[in-house]
Amino acid sequence: MAPSGQDGRAMAPGLKITARIKKTLPVRGPQAPTLRELMRWYCLNTNTHGCRRIVVSRGRLRRFIWILLTLGAVGLILWQCAELLLNYYSASVSVTVQFQKLPFPAVTICNINPYKYSSMKDYLSELDKETKKALETFYGFSEGKSKVKRAAGDWNGTESLFLRQIPLLRVEDSFRTATDLRSGRKRKVEGRVFHKDSSIVNSGDSNDIIGFQLCDANNSSECALYTFSSGVNAIQEWYKLHYMNIMAQIPLETKEELSYSADDLLLTCFFDGLSCDKRHFTRFHHPLHGNCYTFNSGENGTVLSTSTGGSEYGLQVVLYIDEADYNPFLVTSTGAKIIVHDQDEYPFIEDIGTEIETAAATSIGMHFTRSRKLSKPYSDCTETGADIPVENLYNKSYSLQICLHSCFQKAMVESCGCAQYAQPLPNGAEYCNYKKNPNWMYCYYRLHEKFVKEQLGCQQICKDACSFKEWALTTSIAQWPSTVSEDWMLRVLSWDKGQKINKKLNKTDLANLMVFYKDLNERFISENPANTLVILLSNFGGQLGLWMSCSVVCVIEIIEVFFIDSFSIVMRRQWQKAKKWWNHRKKDGTDKPPEASDAEQQGHDNPACIDEDLPTFNTALHLPLPQEGHLPRTPPPNYSTLRLETAFTEQLPDTLETGQH
Repeated sequence: MAPSGQDGRAMAPGLKITARIKKTLPVRGPQAPTLRELMRWYCLNTNTHGCRRIVVSRGRLRRFIWILLTLGAVGLILWQCAELLLNYYSASVSVTVQFQKLPFPAVTICNINPYKYSSMKDYLSELDKETKKALETFYGFSEGKSKVKRAAGDWNGTESLFLRQIPLLRVEDSFRTATDLRSGRKRKVEGRVFHKDSSIVNSGDSNDIIGFQLCDANNSSECALYTFSSGVNAIQEWYKLHYMNIMAQIPLETKEELSYSADDLLLTCFFDGLSCDKRHFTRFHHPLHGNCYTFNSGENGTVLSTSTGGSEYGLQVVLYIDEADYNPFLVTSTGAKIIVHDQDEYPFIEDIGTEIETAAATSIGMHFTRSRKLSKPYSDCTETGADIPVENLYNKSYSLQICLHSCFQKAMVESCGCAQYAQPLPNGAEYCNYKKNPNWMYCYYRLHEKFVKEQLGCQQICKDACSFKEWALTTSIAQWPSTVSEDWMLRVLSWDKGQKINKKLNKTDLANLMVFYKDLNERFISENPANTLVILLSNFGGQLGLWMSCSVVCVIEIIEVFFIDSFSIVMRRQWQKAKKWWNHRKKDGTDKPPEASDAEQQGHDNPACIDEDLPTFNTALHLPLPQEGHLPRTPPPNYSTLRLETAFTEQLPDTLETGQH
């Protein structure tokens, strides 16, 4: 056996001393050979008493109890800390009430009838004629003597193509067939049936159901039947459908002339006890309500305010409604619609407008509230709407309604190729009409169905605004004018407006409106974070101290031991395994038998010497005989190991050999 093995197994004296010192020194941190030793060192040296008691306790029962107590405390800490993190993003609501001078809101007023019927008769004559024929067929209606005299040519005109394509139908035979109310012809009902009324009340006879059928212009087999349990609702819906198609083809300038002017609508005006006139109103054209007028719009940069509450210090106007010039099929009520809003807010009259009656004094008391919500991560609201991927078509401050209407209009343009008449036009688009878009009605109704069912994604994209202003309204109504004052008041109003109203006023043509602050208390509702970082850390410290008698230093120690030191030990063991594998592989690659030219210099291990003992004479005798050929030979054994070393410096005389015997 090669002598180099003895040198490899022998350890230098310096290494022995180092190993003995390391063995006697305590194990610290990542110097521990195993994770078990690291955990034991941690439990003996940590400031958390539970971990130490697990190690030093005598008896299995006591140690088991301390393990349960420690694990229970850790579980409680994790639970309480999780609750603290979940509540960190909660908000508390605070309400602040201030008494101060308040800015007066913008008040938009519209006549319920959007356009003067006398001005629109040339545009609506064909539609009115078809509507009258349907009423005569279904209800036996005849015009007879009307309360309002109309021109002889009101119902005359040439029947147009779109009225023949989408007539009113009377549904029969369990929605299988339908009768055209204009011509009396029967047709087969194809496609799905949609009931447009929220609650259908039938008498058991399918003849009570009327509606209309819309089909895809590109595919006549794709149809949908829209039915109504009320004939009034069916006729109005059908009329509005064709009405929007007609109005979409009339230029805006012409429509503004066909609607009511400020002089037509406003008779008297007072604000804060002072007289006002049409110069304090800004015209605003609404597609469905015609010319509307906004008081205190702030268009010139000035916003009026009031320093006193009460009806005498608000806005007081008398409106001329002119019921005689109403469209009988488009609107079925008389009066005006108003909406109170901020100067930067778009007035959605059709959604949240308040109707006021004729021949009555309507008093609207207001309470002003400003609200402020926290944005992410506390709530899913938007500050300015800039993060919403929907173009604002209204050129007003962001609101949820603006986003929803803009989103639907965008989907309308993309799906149907044109814009819906009731909403603003996107850039490069035009309103739908039969001449250019014969398929728009069917497309609109199908798209609106998806919008209501939240299948367009608009409700998911649009968010509430974080900041908004709100005026809570309280409405009260009184008879106006009174019986004793009716005569002289109508005479005076007729005299004041005699040059513009060429007939005697009737109280059913008038409406009195008062809008005022009930008090000057401004309520400010705001959300504030319920927890701050300081409070969160304090709560963490309280939980750690209560359950584990632990501090921040303890937490740092846990992070160091359980993460840094444990990771170091695991990585060190992996490195040692990899290094051992590499050395073994390297040794296998270099330990090859020597070549013949080196045989006499290097030698080799003999198979007979398989034990670990030093070679002796007996083992040398058992060596095999040399074979033929030049094979590497084993060097002779080192017999110097058999020599006896004397312990004396001189040999005794009697042990000396002499030649005399």
